[in-house]
Amino acid sequence: MQNPQKNRSNPETTRPAVDRRFSVAPMMEWTTPAFRYFARLLSKEALLYTEMVTTGAILFGKDPDRFLAYNDEEHPLALQLGGSDPEQLAKCSGIATDFGYDEINLNVGCPSDRVQNNLMGACLMAHKELVAECVSAMQAATAVEVTVKCRIGIDDQNPEETLPAFIETVAAAGCKSFTLHARKAWLKGLSPKENREVPPLDYDLVYRIKQAYPELEIVINGGISTFDQMNAHLEHVDGVMIGREAYQNPYLLAEVDQKIFGKSSPIISRHEALRQMLPYIEQELSKGCYLGHITRHLLGIFQACPGGRKFRRHISENAYKNGAGAEVLEQAMALVSEQAILEAALSMETPP
Repeated sequence: MQNPQKNRSNPETTRPAVDRRFSVAPMMEWTTPAFRYFARLLSKEALLYTEMVTTGAILFGKDPDRFLAYNDEEHPLALQLGGSDPEQLAKCSGIATDFGYDEINLNVGCPSDRVQNNLMGACLMAHKELVAECVSAMQAATAVEVTVKCRIGIDDQNPEETLPAFIETVAAAGCKSFTLHARKAWLKGLSPKENREVPPLDYDLVYRIKQAYPELEIVINGGISTFDQMNAHLEHVDGVMIGREAYQNPYLLAEVDQKIFGKSSPIISRHEALRQMLPYIEQELSKGCYLGHITRHLLGIFQACPGGRKFRRHISENAYKNGAGAEVLEQAMALVSEQAILEAALSMETPP
């Protein structure tokens, strides 16, 4: 099921422009191929992102396929690159294009020490000219759109001043789509987890960026967890990006096509999505994958549902046992009543 695209000059492989009204954020160790395959069963329209992949892993690793291979069902799919060397980023962009990615995104938002030490991620907010040079080099190497995901600022920067300057400089290099995590990143003193929670959100600043640069596509990210919040943001910006909520409560994705993209297709049930995962699981197990590496991404599917705790417990206790197979998921599914979930959903829709 690996992607069939081989030649970026082949017109038959040309894909339509990416719709970024709703996307799932790149998250290290979370947005793996297994999670993305499951997410695609729930939503056909959501834009999915890989974990951040460094240029070094692609160019100097023994097996680039390990980082770049995916299932063709995952489209639309964006690759997020980490790096700051324009030449290396350009080479990786060309390779990513040959792999058939629909978008190539430059990470200017990760605050981890390891990333900082290699001049990647959020620390690049202080090097706008370098980011512009990187974007320019990447665009010269690919026909795929190059985008940037960044913070609104870092450390003692005043985002009201530095963010517009950053946007203008990078946009002048040709970037037309920015995803803004609406928090500053503190490069010293806060862990990556704290950087996702402690700095205050400033949605209004993101709105003002869109107002100031209407020709640019602005996607907002940070602290968004409900459709009411998404629709409120979409009154001001072009798209919303969801992070942890999409992972911890993946069934939220099942309504995205209808509520965000206006599709009339039926909403897949939780049980049906899991049943459709079984052939994928069998395939991955035949390659030597451990069941737990897949099922860990499924644990939140029954969040707040009757039987959800039993489902999680059964998988957590059995998926990592030697020889564990797809039957573990089937057994866990049997602990959750489809009828009980349906009745609970109907009771919530019925006025008292």
